[in-house]
Amino acid sequence: MIFFYTRKKAEIPLLNEKIPLSTPIDNLNFIVFDTETTGFHVNGPDRLIEIAAVKVKGTRVIQEDTFQSFVNPHRQISREITRLTGITEEDTMDAPDSKEAVESFREYVKEAAPVCLVGHYVSFDVQVLKSEYNRNSLALQNPKAIDTLNLIGYLAPSKVMRDLERYAQDFGTRIYPRHRAINDALTTAYLFSELLLLLKDRGINTWGDLSNISP
Repeated sequence: MIFFYTRKKAEIPLLNEKIPLSTPIDNLNFIVFDTETTGFHVNGPDRLIEIAAVKVKGTRVIQEDTFQSFVNPHRQISREITRLTGITEEDTMDAPDSKEAVESFREYVKEAAPVCLVGHYVSFDVQVLKSEYNRNSLALQNPKAIDTLNLIGYLAPSKVMRDLERYAQDFGTRIYPRHRAINDALTTAYLFSELLLLLKDRGINTWGDLSNISP
């Protein structure tokens, strides 16, 4: 007899399919998030070590409403990653495991009632979430996520660099110390806020308009 095992489906609670396309951007909530990991092979041996997020309401960053959690990866953190992020094994030793951390993130998102997630090179961070859900026997459905790189490409097609700090400098937004999830989430949130203001100058004023340029 052959048994087929199906992973339970999981979702990040977003309102993108429930919000009218005519809703003004000023009336939308967004969650800007970032992750740090033990390396880039998140579908293999590497693990989540920090996840953080900040709420953006319309074009306003709600800096007092943030989420941050270290995560115990149950594996060694290399010296290279510690030098890059400043995160040590002591920081993560007593931290929640990935299941608890991503569930806390999910609850933060649910309470904020955002229309979508936002990130800089967000496909990597979404893949981190999907990998951690998968390790906990859950299949995460692809959440609606806007990449600031796509918005920059719409506003300034000639810009080809991907570095978050360089883009923040170019657009004159706040910059926080790099390679910590909470700091990169804040830098991305302020960059996203500025990009939304510039998009409004281009006639991008509603959820439908924004969705059309950020598939």
